[in-house]
This record gives sequence, C-alpha cells and structure tokens, in this order.
Amino acid sequence: MKLKLILAAAAACAFAAPAISQDAPPQHIVSLYRAAPGQQVALLKWMARQDQASQAAGLPASQIYVHTSGDSWDYMVINPVTTKEQDDAVDAAAKKLGITTGPRAGIEFRTMIGSHTDTTTNGPMTAAQILARLGEK
Repeated sequence: MKLKLILAAAAACAFAAPAISQDAPPQHIVSLYRAAPGQQVALLKWMARQDQASQAAGLPASQIYVHTSGDSWDYMVINPVTTKEQDDAVDAAAKKLGITTGPRAGIEFRTMIGSHTDTTTNGPMTAAQILARLGEK
C-alpha cells in the first residue's frame, strides 16, 4: 500500500480555499482515523514522521483536524492525491530518515489505529463552483 495512502502524508498546501479551475478541481484523500486505545500520542508521532518524509520530498505536511464532538473518529487527515513519482520521492526520503516503508509500514501503522477510512474527493470547491461545473445556476 502506498505510504501516502496509509496516512495520506502529503497535505493540501493551504487552509484557505485556492482559486479552483472549473475544468479540473484538485483531488484529495480524506482519511478518518480512530486511534487504538492508548495510542493517540504514538499515532500523532507516527504522522509527524510521515510529514517529515513528505516535506523532505518537497511536499507539504498533512492537514490534520482533531475531533472535538460528534462521531467516533479522532483525527481527519486531508492530503492531495499524489503521483507515482511523488510517492517514490516520499518513500526515498522516508528510508533516508529511517522511517519504515513498504508492507511493514502498514503493519506498524495498524498497531496504532482501531479503524480508518480513506475517501477520494474533488475540491475544495464552493457550492457555486460545483453548480457551475454541473451547468446549473
């Protein structure tokens, strides 16, 4: 499994919505993580190391949102969909930093989570931008 998909470790560049092309909105992976009991700090440290690899490869850090109320997830992580070349650069950077890569990274990651979901999305966009793409007013 791609290192990026495991954690979606390269982040969207800014918290403010950028100007969006009507033809090709950016794709992102939105991941929801529920930490395994007692593993919140370990998971955050693991995510911080993944961000180090992403940044060493020239990609931004993940956007992480911390749960405060509602559903049962602990962290929502938003990252751009990356290319194979970007994934390879992050893997190479991770190896240089001594971070576990490949199948073992997935096993290590799963010791810190109770569950997770990954969803591919287009955006960010406003409702008006989505309607315009649909040919609606």
